[in-house]
Formats: sequence, C-alpha cells, structure tokens
Amino acid sequence: MNAVEIGEPASGSCAGSLHGFRVRVYYEDTDAGGIVYHANYLKFAERARTEFLRLCGIGQDAMRTENGIGFAVRRCVVDFQAPARLDDVLEVRTRLHGVKGARVNAEQWLYKVMDNKVEHDWCVRLKLELASIGRYGRPVRLPERVRETFKMALVT
Repeated sequence: MNAVEIGEPASGSCAGSLHGFRVRVYYEDTDAGGIVYHANYLKFAERARTEFLRLCGIGQDAMRTENGIGFAVRRCVVDFQAPARLDDVLEVRTRLHGVKGARVNAEQWLYKVMDNKVEHDWCVRLKLELASIGRYGRPVRLPERVRETFKMALVT
C-alpha cells in the first residue's frame, strides 16, 4: 500500500476577534434519545479553545513543557437554549473579553449549521474565566508573549 500524505486537522478560522470551529455530533456525544448530553458541550468548547490557541501560535503542550504553565477553567456559566442532536454540525464561536495577570475571560456560543450556514440563534452559550496555572496548580501570570497575543485577539 502506498503512503498517502494527510494534512493537519482543521483548526477553524478567525474573523477579527471571533474564532469559529466546527464539530459534528456523533453517537457517542448523545444520550439515549439522540440529544447531545449536556457535559459534551463543554468538550466541544474545549476543543474550540485549543484550536483557537493553536491558530494564535500557542501550543499548550509546548507552553506546559517550556514554562510549566497550563490553563484551567476557574468559572463557567452555561446557558442551554436549544438541543443539538445526532449528526448535527455545530459551530463553536470563541471570543476573548479580557486578559489580566493569570486570568482570561472568554465567551463561547454553539450554533447549529444547516446547509453550510450558521443558524441565527445559538444552542448553548458559555461565559468563562480561565486561569493560567503552574506545575503545582497555583495561579501564575501568563507569559508576556501569550498575554500580548491574547490582547491582539480581544474584542475592541
């Protein structure tokens, strides 16, 4: 069998201060009724934040290895407006609202995508406060390069 070159997985795209990342709802994401299990929205949002960081040139593994720093969710408020179902395509939109010291404030919305168009109303909204933490789980200031990168992505 010949080797086939496969590209990198898609990281979504940025439009101004907004990052968009699409996910499909699989059987494993749903409950017995075919509706997305509530905790899986958090997983979709986490994937989108990771890909947003990747597009910003911030590799979480490298940050942990080089600086001993990672991110933890300090606070998350979730509003559920409409369910997503098996085989739906969702677009997770991420926007940063503030960066200070060891904290990053963000908001994420999950929308259904129909015929390659994002629906007007969101299904789920998350308001987040993320903390950068060191090797021992204590808050530490974001590295200057990361802080400056985030400030460029802030809503203005």
